[in-house]
Amino acid sequence: MTDVSYLLSARAVRERAHQLLALGLDGRLPHFRIDLAKLDAIADLVRDVTNTAYPSGEVPFHSRWRHFVVGGVDRWAAIAAKAPWPDAAARARAEFDLAITSVLLDAGAGAAWRYQDAVTGTRIGRSEGLALASLDMFASGAFSADAGNPLRADAAKLRELTVADLERGFQVSADNPLVGLDGRVALLRRLGEVTAAKPEVFGTKDGPRPGGLFDQLAATATGGRLPAADILQQVLLQLGPIWPSRLTLQGIALGDCWRHAALVTADATTGLVPLHKLSQWLSYSLIEPLQRAGLVVDDIDGLTGLAEYRNGGLFVDGGVLILRDPADAARAHAVDSPLVVEWRALTVALLDRLAALIRQHTGQTAEQLPLARILEGGTWATGRKLAFARRPDGSPPLTIISDGTVF
Repeated sequence: MTDVSYLLSARAVRERAHQLLALGLDGRLPHFRIDLAKLDAIADLVRDVTNTAYPSGEVPFHSRWRHFVVGGVDRWAAIAAKAPWPDAAARARAEFDLAITSVLLDAGAGAAWRYQDAVTGTRIGRSEGLALASLDMFASGAFSADAGNPLRADAAKLRELTVADLERGFQVSADNPLVGLDGRVALLRRLGEVTAAKPEVFGTKDGPRPGGLFDQLAATATGGRLPAADILQQVLLQLGPIWPSRLTLQGIALGDCWRHAALVTADATTGLVPLHKLSQWLSYSLIEPLQRAGLVVDDIDGLTGLAEYRNGGLFVDGGVLILRDPADAARAHAVDSPLVVEWRALTVALLDRLAALIRQHTGQTAEQLPLARILEGGTWATGRKLAFARRPDGSPPLTIISDGTVF
């Protein structure tokens, strides 16, 4: 029998992405040609953007926590510093609650939406705006079932969330539309249902809550150490059922995994390309709470680059990925279309190539400069910079029809 669990791993994401890249370099992919000669210029650009943003050379990990820093002020750190945590694990559970709910709410905002920050009065869009809106909701107790303890997300409260709750929290109106709102609410409601249904995972130290995943991971650590890939494995295993019904194999939901005919294997997983973008983004975002709680997270590069439109746009706008049919740039593409699957998988593999190039140029090792720092420094910001240089609204070079649960 095929080991379906392989598809629920970072190793499968990486291996299959590189398999498609090899086919692309052979000219055997239907939608993209690949020009690796352009990769050096992109590496230089990423280094320039990174050096400007982090002149000290101290680049943090790519994670949701970066988006909670507004105008140089770490909003979550300020909130957490005032909270009466009984122990480090209590703070870690709250941080898991916050990271999980916030990441699930971060699937692209669309170009029009903005969130007005009550502190600075500024209107903030895209991922930063979504992060701040979700943090404000969390801090106000919007996800807590305990009026005396706002800094938590309880299964019971998540299950009751409505579109109207999110519209209020995200300041949505006819003049300030947010794409994929129904999909986000459905995700959080299913998160509540899944955590309530698995008290042996999510409720061992407290009422069922997403933060119970901290206790699950802490229990699986060996000598206080945990490989980063194990975080993703648990995220996919325990939270997999929250995703909309897509592909399944042997009764197991495969999550952010799609078909591409060029990916051929000798078993039942042939044609399947796992990407797990939001789950990996979440896994990166759970590393710091685990570290703060005293655990050591090993092999950060066991996770992969993220198959999303900023990283993917970097390679299209930078000339590494060239559409075989230029007219595809003007069309909207479904997230399960072979073109989008191909684009996303090539993005993962090219991020590995790019990381190796940047390390070579800077004389650093993978331990000194893990992919998580390159993404943050880095590729995501450079992808956005190129997008705004080429298109006034900063939109990606390809248009994807999203339901708010993939990007």
